[in-house]
Amino acid sequence: MNNRATGTKVSKKTGNSAPHRFATNAIHAGQSPDPTTGAIMTPVYLTSTFVQSSPGVVIDDYDYARSKNPTRTALESNLAALEGAEHGFTFSSGLAAMDCLLHLLRAGDHVLLSDDVYGGTFRQLDKVFQHLGLTSTRVDMTDLTTVAESMRPNTRMVWLETPSNPMLKVIDIRGVKSICAAGAKISSRGQGIVDTAMGPLGLPIVRPFLVVDNTFASPYLQNPLALGADVVMHSCTKYIGGHSDLVAGAVMTSDATLAAKIKYTQNAVGAVPSAFDCFLMLRSAKTLHVRMERHCENAGEIVRFLTKHPRIANVIYPGLASHPQHKLAKKQMRGFGGMISVVVKGGLKSSRRMLERVELFALAESLGGVESLIEHPAIMTHASIPAAARAKLGIDDGLVRLSVGIEDAKDLIADLSYALA
Repeated sequence: MNNRATGTKVSKKTGNSAPHRFATNAIHAGQSPDPTTGAIMTPVYLTSTFVQSSPGVVIDDYDYARSKNPTRTALESNLAALEGAEHGFTFSSGLAAMDCLLHLLRAGDHVLLSDDVYGGTFRQLDKVFQHLGLTSTRVDMTDLTTVAESMRPNTRMVWLETPSNPMLKVIDIRGVKSICAAGAKISSRGQGIVDTAMGPLGLPIVRPFLVVDNTFASPYLQNPLALGADVVMHSCTKYIGGHSDLVAGAVMTSDATLAAKIKYTQNAVGAVPSAFDCFLMLRSAKTLHVRMERHCENAGEIVRFLTKHPRIANVIYPGLASHPQHKLAKKQMRGFGGMISVVVKGGLKSSRRMLERVELFALAESLGGVESLIEHPAIMTHASIPAAARAKLGIDDGLVRLSVGIEDAKDLIADLSYALA
């Protein structure tokens, strides 16, 4: 039998238990053979409701599929094990997962946001929750001094991406967490994470909780909870799904208080994935480790090609010694990932020509699939970010983002060589 929260296997023969490693958890955590048929794969429970033997008497809390579904339960347990979390929750998209977390806050609260983030993340805070009374400030979180100076008395959440999208900044998760803890504020609002200590007037000490968007790294390359984060979030559409055939999101935490709030909001708002999408993610999680190894291997070969190409002005990749946070990436991550950003000489005209000439690299938004994708952030994924803010980050008309797939690297290099010719 499996401990769903930890991925620990309890031996039927000896009774001993030991935590399993990533690859084993990817395939087994949260999943047991179907007790009725012995099916090794978790069934797709296509049901909207569950029969009760008496009013309010249900089996394992299953009463309505928005609240709980056996296929989703298996997936949430599996993803929690991959992130080393006690609790996992899945959603109909990455932005639905973010929406759930922001609903933990109240009007008047402040969110400290890393400056380089997915355009949809910026849009949700700036255009949706701002109207509901939340405020946010975007800062360069690679500078911990700036992070500390940007904390406010009403800061209740710190949200960061590392590596970031699309400039691949690497942020010190431990460093930011230490600032969150040191920047504790005294409040009677009850938001954030309440420490056991009490401040003056008997009010609880409240600190902002740290959320890390781990989409670019995946649980295989980085585990933010182990580095001090309170919550880790994923757009499962990307590497966890891995096959460009589903849209989903996930949130994991080991904080019981936060987990209870997330579970309540997940059910109350109802933005949950379908049972079939949960089945697809369970299928995909089983190969996450081998896919990520190939993504990293291919990206390394393509980076070596691009750094020598005369039409490329700059290659941005955490695995390069020239990357500003290369040493931190080596310390914080198990690999450098499959995402590369490059600046093509000649601006929009040259970058557009490159994007129109690729054949194996598909010109499309999204990332993390087995097939290679390529896109223009300023026009596509980050168009919702104001032009001035994009320019400040370096998202100019020559910037191109590559999501390196798991095809043969030599074929991918030949495709880029032709496109840049």
